[in-house]
Amino acid sequence: MVLSKSQIQATVVEFGQSEQNSGNITVQIALLTARIKELTQHLIKNPKDFACRRGLVKLVGDRRRKLRYFKRQTTPEVYAALLSRLELRK
Repeated sequence: MVLSKSQIQATVVEFGQSEQNSGNITVQIALLTARIKELTQHLIKNPKDFACRRGLVKLVGDRRRKLRYFKRQTTPEVYAALLSRLELRK
């Protein structure tokens, strides 16, 4: 249920434009999205794992707040591009 170091590095390079840019808001949103997708798959197999479900709800809320911040800070085109790259619907 935890992302491997190679998955994290690949996400940082893809969304942060360098290995050192892990604090970028797009990288943070992408990492949260990857963790959410992984936890969703886990919950499909284990529907009674309520502790995991609570963690998933917290991650979704955190991503929602970061997306709201990103939407305010950038243009609508950049925001829409990020949503399409992450395959999110809004």
